[in-house]
Amino acid sequence: MRTLLVRGMLAGLVAGVLATLFAYVFGEPSVEAAIGLEEAAAHEAGSHSHGEEELVTRGVQRTIGLLAGVGGYALAIGGLFALAFAVLYGRIGTLRPRVTAALLAAAGYAVVVLVPFLKYPANPPAVGRAETIGDRTALYFGFVALSVLAAALAAYAGRRLADRLGGWSGGLLAAGGYVLVTAVAAALLPVVDEVPPGFPGSTLWTFRIAALGTQLVL
Repeated sequence: MRTLLVRGMLAGLVAGVLATLFAYVFGEPSVEAAIGLEEAAAHEAGSHSHGEEELVTRGVQRTIGLLAGVGGYALAIGGLFALAFAVLYGRIGTLRPRVTAALLAAAGYAVVVLVPFLKYPANPPAVGRAETIGDRTALYFGFVALSVLAAALAAYAGRRLADRLGGWSGGLLAAGGYVLVTAVAAALLPVVDEVPPGFPGSTLWTFRIAALGTQLVL
């Protein structure tokens, strides 16, 4: 188990470096554009403070800060992935290790990243009011937790149904149950739409695609 955990964290570290490069190349241009719009709006509103120095410069944020943030996250994801693989391997049929890992990665991406993203997508700077950041964060992580719980229950139900109906039918019913639960939850949870008027749709779209791509690389 310890060896598997170390390998998972090392793999996460490598993925973190690759994800950082992806985010730097494809995500940072839209972040810079959004920051420029935010500063312009603040200047027009008269709230720009001349001579105010940043505690951390943008140069550090977009290089060392980005690598540290993504790298730390990737290490944690690699360790959790290794633990999940150790639990699931041999318990979801007679699949080979690589097939099991690929299925686990695909399911994890869908459950933890893609489905919550469809309800509460990532936003660049200048999108979202400061006074609602706590509520928005709570809604997002709450939906992530709900998605993970629904997936765990679906996996358990799928195994039970597979014994009675066969693997294919049991899997389809379990997947359908997961989709139904998350769709109902998404419909009931509050809608968050704080994109300011006039914000370029291309900048928003590019940032969100880059956010999804960064997670996919991980």
